[in-house]
Amino acid sequence: MPYLNCAVLTVGTLAQRHQPTIPTPDGLLLRPWRAEDVPAVYEAFQDPVMHQWHIRAADSEDEVRGWIDEWRQEWEKEDKAQWAVVDADSDQLLGRVALRSILLDEGTAEVAYWTVAAARGQGVAARATTALSRWALEEIGFHRLELMHAVRNVASCRVAAKAGFALEGTKRSALLHQDGWHDMHMHARVQGD
Repeated sequence: MPYLNCAVLTVGTLAQRHQPTIPTPDGLLLRPWRAEDVPAVYEAFQDPVMHQWHIRAADSEDEVRGWIDEWRQEWEKEDKAQWAVVDADSDQLLGRVALRSILLDEGTAEVAYWTVAAARGQGVAARATTALSRWALEEIGFHRLELMHAVRNVASCRVAAKAGFALEGTKRSALLHQDGWHDMHMHARVQGD
Protein backbone atom coordinates (compact mmCIF):
# COMPACT_ATOMS: atom_id res chain seq x y z
CA MET A 1 0.00 0.00 0.00
CA PRO A 2 1.58 3.32 -1.02
CA TYR A 3 1.93 6.25 1.36
CA LEU A 4 0.05 9.41 0.44
CA ASN A 5 2.91 11.67 1.57
CA CYS A 6 6.57 11.63 0.65
CA ALA A 7 9.15 11.29 3.37
CA VAL A 8 10.24 14.66 4.78
CA LEU A 9 13.85 13.43 4.91
CA THR A 10 15.20 10.33 3.20
CA VAL A 11 17.37 7.56 4.59
CA GLY A 12 20.97 8.66 4.23
CA THR A 13 20.27 12.35 4.88
CA LEU A 14 22.68 12.20 7.82
CA ALA A 15 24.73 9.04 7.23
CA GLN A 16 25.83 10.00 3.73
CA ARG A 17 27.74 12.99 5.10
CA HIS A 18 30.29 13.42 7.85
CA GLN A 19 28.92 14.58 11.18
CA PRO A 20 29.57 18.32 11.09
CA THR A 21 31.24 20.61 13.55
CA ILE A 22 28.83 23.45 14.29
CA PRO A 23 30.23 26.74 15.60
CA THR A 24 28.17 29.30 17.47
CA PRO A 25 28.79 33.01 16.94
CA ASP A 26 29.65 33.39 20.63
CA GLY A 27 32.53 31.01 21.24
CA LEU A 28 31.07 27.51 21.46
CA LEU A 29 31.73 24.60 19.17
CA LEU A 30 29.53 21.54 18.72
CA ARG A 31 31.81 18.74 17.57
CA PRO A 32 31.72 14.96 17.30
CA TRP A 33 32.79 13.08 20.42
CA ARG A 34 36.40 11.94 20.83
CA ALA A 35 38.07 9.31 22.99
CA GLU A 36 39.88 12.15 24.79
CA ASP A 37 36.53 13.30 26.19
CA VAL A 38 36.18 10.24 28.44
CA PRO A 39 37.62 11.74 31.69
CA ALA A 40 35.57 14.95 31.39
CA VAL A 41 32.32 13.05 30.74
CA TYR A 42 33.02 10.70 33.65
CA GLU A 43 33.62 13.71 35.91
CA ALA A 44 30.41 15.40 34.70
CA PHE A 45 28.37 12.34 35.66
CA GLN A 46 29.69 12.40 39.23
CA ASP A 47 27.71 15.63 39.79
CA PRO A 48 24.56 15.12 41.95
CA VAL A 49 22.60 17.50 39.67
CA MET A 50 23.14 15.07 36.79
CA HIS A 51 21.69 12.30 38.96
CA GLN A 52 18.66 14.45 39.77
CA TRP A 53 17.60 15.13 36.16
CA HIS A 54 19.12 12.26 34.17
CA ILE A 55 18.46 8.55 34.32
CA ARG A 56 22.05 7.43 33.71
CA ALA A 57 25.09 7.23 35.99
CA ALA A 58 28.72 6.54 35.15
CA ASP A 59 30.51 3.98 37.31
CA SER A 60 33.84 4.07 35.49
CA GLU A 61 35.79 5.67 32.69
CA ASP A 62 35.57 2.35 30.84
CA GLU A 63 31.79 2.63 30.92
CA VAL A 64 31.99 6.20 29.56
CA ARG A 65 34.39 5.03 26.85
CA GLY A 66 31.66 2.64 25.73
CA TRP A 67 29.12 5.48 25.69
CA ILE A 68 31.37 7.63 23.52
CA ASP A 69 31.96 4.75 21.12
CA GLU A 70 28.18 4.32 20.94
CA TRP A 71 27.60 8.08 20.49
CA ARG A 72 30.07 8.18 17.62
CA GLN A 73 28.39 5.23 15.86
CA GLU A 74 24.85 6.59 16.22
CA TRP A 75 25.36 9.06 13.37
CA GLU A 76 25.53 6.21 10.86
CA LYS A 77 22.31 4.65 12.21
CA GLU A 78 20.42 7.96 11.88
CA ASP A 79 18.33 7.41 14.99
CA LYS A 80 20.43 9.68 17.24
CA ALA A 81 23.14 12.29 16.71
CA GLN A 82 25.26 13.58 19.58
CA TRP A 83 27.79 16.39 19.90
CA ALA A 84 30.25 17.48 22.54
CA VAL A 85 29.78 21.16 23.37
CA VAL A 86 33.20 22.72 23.91
CA ASP A 87 34.82 26.10 24.28
CA ALA A 88 35.93 27.01 20.75
CA ASP A 89 39.33 28.28 21.92
CA SER A 90 40.35 25.76 24.58
CA ASP A 91 38.32 22.68 23.52
CA GLN A 92 37.25 22.33 27.18
CA LEU A 93 34.14 20.18 27.49
CA LEU A 94 31.14 22.24 28.60
CA GLY A 95 28.32 19.81 27.84
CA ARG A 96 26.45 17.73 25.32
CA VAL A 97 23.67 18.39 22.86
CA ALA A 98 21.85 15.74 20.86
CA LEU A 99 19.08 14.81 18.51
CA ARG A 100 17.29 11.71 19.77
CA SER A 101 14.32 9.74 18.50
CA ILE A 102 15.05 10.83 14.95
CA LEU A 103 12.26 9.97 12.50
CA LEU A 104 13.56 10.98 9.08
CA ASP A 105 10.38 10.18 7.19
CA GLU A 106 8.39 12.45 9.53
CA GLY A 107 11.14 15.08 9.79
CA THR A 108 11.11 15.05 13.59
CA ALA A 109 13.60 14.62 16.42
CA GLU A 110 13.92 15.30 20.14
CA VAL A 111 16.61 17.68 21.39
CA ALA A 112 18.48 16.77 24.57
CA TYR A 113 21.35 18.42 26.42
CA TRP A 114 23.35 18.61 29.61
CA THR A 115 26.14 20.84 30.88
CA VAL A 116 29.03 20.29 33.23
CA ALA A 117 28.68 21.97 36.63
CA ALA A 118 31.24 24.71 35.89
CA ALA A 119 29.35 25.75 32.73
CA ARG A 120 25.91 26.17 34.29
CA GLY A 121 24.40 29.64 34.42
CA GLN A 122 26.42 30.84 31.41
CA GLY A 123 23.84 30.13 28.70
CA VAL A 124 25.80 27.19 27.30
CA ALA A 125 22.81 24.85 26.96
CA ALA A 126 20.60 27.50 25.34
CA ARG A 127 23.33 28.62 22.92
CA ALA A 128 24.19 25.04 21.92
CA THR A 129 20.51 24.09 21.57
CA THR A 130 19.87 27.15 19.41
CA ALA A 131 22.82 26.32 17.12
CA LEU A 132 21.81 22.68 16.80
CA SER A 133 18.19 23.61 16.12
CA ARG A 134 19.11 26.08 13.39
CA TRP A 135 21.33 23.46 11.73
CA ALA A 136 18.67 20.73 11.96
CA LEU A 137 15.75 22.88 10.78
CA GLU A 138 17.45 25.15 8.24
CA GLU A 139 20.33 23.12 6.82
CA ILE A 140 19.07 19.55 7.08
CA GLY A 141 15.35 20.19 6.69
CA PHE A 142 13.79 18.70 9.82
CA HIS A 143 10.25 20.01 10.22
CA ARG A 144 9.76 19.71 13.99
CA LEU A 145 12.08 19.44 16.99
CA GLU A 146 10.73 18.55 20.42
CA LEU A 147 12.33 19.13 23.82
CA MET A 148 11.13 17.55 27.06
CA HIS A 149 12.23 18.19 30.63
CA ALA A 150 10.91 17.46 34.09
CA VAL A 151 8.39 20.11 35.12
CA ARG A 152 10.40 20.74 38.30
CA ASN A 153 13.57 21.41 36.26
CA VAL A 154 13.07 25.17 36.00
CA ALA A 155 16.53 25.74 34.50
CA SER A 156 15.70 23.46 31.56
CA CYS A 157 12.45 25.32 31.03
CA ARG A 158 14.47 28.55 30.71
CA VAL A 159 16.83 26.86 28.22
CA ALA A 160 13.90 25.75 26.08
CA ALA A 161 12.37 29.24 26.03
CA LYS A 162 15.71 30.94 25.25
CA ALA A 163 16.29 28.49 22.39
CA GLY A 164 12.93 29.32 20.83
CA PHE A 165 10.98 26.21 21.88
CA ALA A 166 7.33 26.99 22.63
CA LEU A 167 5.74 25.24 25.59
CA GLU A 168 3.00 22.98 24.24
CA GLY A 169 1.86 21.16 27.35
CA THR A 170 2.59 18.64 30.07
CA LYS A 171 2.98 14.90 29.69
CA ARG A 172 1.77 13.54 33.01
CA SER A 173 3.85 10.92 34.81
CA ALA A 174 5.95 10.44 31.67
CA LEU A 175 9.48 9.60 32.87
CA LEU A 176 10.76 7.52 35.77
CA HIS A 177 13.67 9.01 37.72
CA GLN A 178 15.30 7.73 40.91
CA ASP A 179 12.82 9.69 43.00
CA GLY A 180 9.72 8.52 41.12
CA TRP A 181 7.63 9.47 38.12
CA HIS A 182 8.01 12.97 36.72
CA ASP A 183 5.58 15.08 34.77
CA MET A 184 7.38 16.42 31.70
CA HIS A 185 6.99 19.74 29.91
CA MET A 186 6.79 19.35 26.14
CA HIS A 187 8.29 22.17 24.10
CA ALA A 188 8.66 22.30 20.32
CA ARG A 189 10.19 24.36 17.56
CA VAL A 190 9.13 23.99 13.94
CA GLN A 191 10.42 25.33 10.66
CA GLY A 192 9.55 28.99 10.41
CA ASP A 193 9.57 29.70 14.17
